Amino acid sequence: MRYDNIREGIFLSRPNRFIALVETGGRTEVCHVKNTGRCRELLVPGARVWLTESNNPARKTRFDLVAVRKGKRLINMDAAAPNRVFGEYLAAGLLLPAPTLIRPETHFGDSRLDFYVENGGGHAFCEVKGVTLERDGVALFPDAPTERGVRHLQELTRCIEAGFSAWAVFVIQMEDVRFFTPNRATHPAFADALTAAAGAGVRLLALDCRVTPDSVTARREVAVVL
Repeated sequence: MRYDNIREGIFLSRPNRFIALVETGGRTEVCHVKNTGRCRELLVPGARVWLTESNNPARKTRFDLVAVRKGKRLINMDAAAPNRVFGEYLAAGLLLPAPTLIRPETHFGDSRLDFYVENGGGHAFCEVKGVTLERDGVALFPDAPTERGVRHLQELTRCIEAGFSAWAVFVIQMEDVRFFTPNRATHPAFADALTAAAGAGVRLLALDCRVTPDSVTARREVAVVL
């Protein structure tokens, strides 16, 4: 996926989880943060960030903050990007070959899962999580407790019981991580739910991404360590 109208800036502060103050073009702009996670290790004063300019003149915020540099890493932090990246991955037939149906935001049980996909020989539900937290080359999710994430894993297990294939997909919004693991220190219940889901037949997929200031693309599969 690609962005239009990208410009660089310097992160100043984050008054609340929805907005950031960024110095760009000689001005301080109030920008929409397209990620409501904590992102404490990313949004630090002085960090280089990249913004995309909205083409909606009625918006209160002119820019969206979509990427940040952390050390040598460029990290996409747009919460909408993982589903778009994985949608492209599905359309290319990289999960199920020659898909005949890809339907986003599909209800199953009490949840709305991110994708339902079919091909001539199978059908699967997929739930996608974006990963922006990295420590020593290891990608972790979540960066804050997520009861909703636990419910999604339980729903994927029920998909298996109903005869579907099911995938928990972690789109790592950066390049060249060593492996992915659930963040047990932050939310042990999610780590336990992921282990239980895998034991019930839910397949786990982690993809790292090639990230530039104006694009993010699935790059390669990385190991999942439970």
